[in-house]
Amino acid sequence: NDSLVLENNIKIENNTTISGYCKTKGWVTKKYFFTIHFDTPFSAIQELPKGKKQNAPIFKIDFDLADNKILLTKIALSTVSIEGAQLNLKSEIPHWNFEKVKLNAEKVWDNYLNRIDIEAPQKQKEIFYTSLYHLLLQPSNIADVDGKYRGANDAINNAPNKEYYSTLSIWDIYRGAFQLLQIIAPEKIDGIVNTLLLHHKAAGFLPIWTAWGQDNYCMIGNHAIPMILSAYTNGFKGFDKNEALKAMIETSTKSHINSDWELYNQYGYYPFDKLDNEAVSRTLESGYDDWCVAKMAEKLNDKETYSNFTKRANFYKNLFDAETNLFRGKDTNGNWRTPFDPLTATSPMNNPGDYTEANAWQYFWTPAQYDIEGMQNLLGGKTTFTKKLNDFFTIESVNPNKFLGQEAMIGQYAHGNEPSHHIVYLYAFSETPKFGQKYIHKIINEFHNNTPDGMIGNDDCGQMSAWYILSTLGFYPVNPANGEFVLGVPQVKNATIHLKNNKKFTISTSNFSEGNSYSNTQKLNNIELSKPIINYSDIINGGTLNFQMTNQY
Repeated sequence: NDSLVLENNIKIENNTTISGYCKTKGWVTKKYFFTIHFDTPFSAIQELPKGKKQNAPIFKIDFDLADNKILLTKIALSTVSIEGAQLNLKSEIPHWNFEKVKLNAEKVWDNYLNRIDIEAPQKQKEIFYTSLYHLLLQPSNIADVDGKYRGANDAINNAPNKEYYSTLSIWDIYRGAFQLLQIIAPEKIDGIVNTLLLHHKAAGFLPIWTAWGQDNYCMIGNHAIPMILSAYTNGFKGFDKNEALKAMIETSTKSHINSDWELYNQYGYYPFDKLDNEAVSRTLESGYDDWCVAKMAEKLNDKETYSNFTKRANFYKNLFDAETNLFRGKDTNGNWRTPFDPLTATSPMNNPGDYTEANAWQYFWTPAQYDIEGMQNLLGGKTTFTKKLNDFFTIESVNPNKFLGQEAMIGQYAHGNEPSHHIVYLYAFSETPKFGQKYIHKIINEFHNNTPDGMIGNDDCGQMSAWYILSTLGFYPVNPANGEFVLGVPQVKNATIHLKNNKKFTISTSNFSEGNSYSNTQKLNNIELSKPIINYSDIINGGTLNFQMTNQY
């Protein structure tokens, strides 16, 4: 929509160059500067009459091209200035050799895509490497080649190491994509965390969802917090840990858009009569962030913060309704929301509703990211926890709404949306771990394909792809911030992750076949594992993970 153009300034520099500036509003309000170069001078340029709602000019440009002559165009962007765009162009593509640019792009992508090798049939490889490609498309370094960037407060600064990342779909990627990047692109992690901290410095709280360096406040929670804890837990040291804890605390104590801490602390939950907009989901997701603040404080020996946030991390229990065994909306007087429909998904699109693009069953498992024991106790033990999981994967849906991610359903499990992504791995902590392996196999085979519609739902900046990649390899981070990966079952015979310093982590199987899709025994570096868990350090230090496969269900 042209009415979204707020400002613009276009300059015809000469007959081979057009430069300019635009300020647009669409998801975020952003400023971008550009320069366009043609390898052939244009013979005429004419501005066309403006339409009714058109705020930016449209030009008709004529070129006199000889037969078989191809017009080449180079475009560079900057968040900072036209000079920044020109410097980016001069530095990154000083020549007019299209083939050279193409070969260089292939070389760079090859480097990344070769970081994981899998032994698999062609179709599976196509899905796997397409997923890897999707994962690595973002976040993007939006700093200019000289390190300048435009921050969240519209000020221009210099980025440390010339890295400032955006397209951070944090609500999605904190769950698995960021952990996978830590394994296969560790050189990018400190830059991403420093970006989160720079954003906090400029805006007063950690980013929620950024595009072009600006926050669109999309989705709920403050999940830059688990991302920072995850990086710190896994040994990344290229950022200031004390500044990180300070940013985590400020984000969790100073109210800002989508986070009303006075309300949250007063009641120990978000009451739906004061916040008739995803109150249950917001409470549950804030609880995970609170656990992460507590954990970071514990690591840095801040006992008071640890104690305060451990208490907050237990707020989820205040919304547990023992009658329905679900987390249910509660008002300021402590009354449950009635009528209560646990199967219909709600969202900002169809409020009033207490859940975010999901229903009560799907959000029930959110606190299990960090407190499986607490969840088992709420339900009355491991047996009832197991039964609850079995019910979750078998209760049929009522009016599934694809727009709200209610697609690719197995019972109430909705693979098309992120709140469900860790749930199948909770079977590892149940009395029937192989049920989880059965469902992982089913999800991989039924909900991912090498076709244009081969991914259910929205890839959400690589999170859907990350789930597929990690699950194909045989593990997934139920708690994305504690450095642990919960074992599932590999979907390929062998895989190798190529790490820094010529190290490698190999996933191998014994007796792998289409029929043998379960695993009883797993060995890490030839030692049998007593728990279905490996650590980030086990992977990044190199080694072997072996799954003994069987058809015994």
